[in-house]
Amino acid sequence: MITKADKNAVRKRRHARVRKKVAGTPERPRLNVYRSNKHIYAQIIDDVNGVTLASASTVDNEFNLDTTGNVEAATKVGQMVADRAKNNGVSAIVFDRGGYLYHGRVKALADAAREAGLEF
Repeated sequence: MITKADKNAVRKRRHARVRKKVAGTPERPRLNVYRSNKHIYAQIIDDVNGVTLASASTVDNEFNLDTTGNVEAATKVGQMVADRAKNNGVSAIVFDRGGYLYHGRVKALADAAREAGLEF
C-alpha cells in the first residue's frame, strides 16, 4: 500500500525533475501551484531576481467561498492570481504544476488563469 508520505516523496521527485527545465524570468515569470487537502496556493515568481510578483490562495482575506478544497475554489484562485499578475504588468508566464498531475484542481486553476488573460 502506498502511503501519503510516499506519494508526496514521488511528487517532490517529479517536481525537482520538472524544475530543472522550468524557470521564471522577468519577461516570463513562473506560475507555481501548491495543493493541500484543504487549500490551494498560487504564486507568480521571478526566479532570476528571487521575487514573488503576485500570489493568491484560498486563505486570503478576499477569498469568499465557503469551501476551499474543490475545483470551484481553485478556479477562483486562478482568477485572483491572474488579476493580480496583470495589475503588476505580467501577461505571459510559464506554468509550474508543482509535480501534481494536470487534472482536477490544478487544471481548473490553470484554465481560469488563461481565461483571465494570462498567456502560457
